[in-house]
Amino acid sequence: MSSESVGGIFGAIVAAVVLAVAVVFGPIGQYGKPPKPTKVEAPAVAPAAPVAPAPRGPVIREVPNQ
Repeated sequence: MSSESVGGIFGAIVAAVVLAVAVVFGPIGQYGKPPKPTKVEAPAVAPAAPVAPAPRGPVIREVPNQ
């Protein structure tokens, strides 16, 4: 047996083991799994609406040149 044929057999065995492990463990991540349930929390007291909108920034007015 040459080293090339031993390497080919060893490579086939490793590939079969990797394929078997991939099939057993399935897809990685959220793909293929049911979605996680989301929590819905109802606030006990509704937040109060703001009375007036907050100022957005400095007011720039035109000043006549003298």
